[in-house]
Amino acid sequence: MVKVIARHVMESGFRHDNMGRLVPRNVVREFVCEYDGQVVFRAELSSGISTNPYLMFPVRARASGELQFTWIDDLGAVIRATARIEVV
Repeated sequence: MVKVIARHVMESGFRHDNMGRLVPRNVVREFVCEYDGQVVFRAELSSGISTNPYLMFPVRARASGELQFTWIDDLGAVIRATARIEVV
């Protein structure tokens, strides 16, 4: 089982700052997990997801390799992380 958490504030677009201005919407809209270059999990997220979204999904590892995680938010920021899997 793969468990990931994205450190992201997930602004809904409905909150106001201290000056009364609307804080623009900025949520993670897409998450992709690749295992040695092959997509094994993809999710489209929306404003209904909490701050620092947590995802859990199964991946069957048949050989040692690398997981690459990619999050893309509404402002176009791309966040990447990797994790190595060792099959013994």
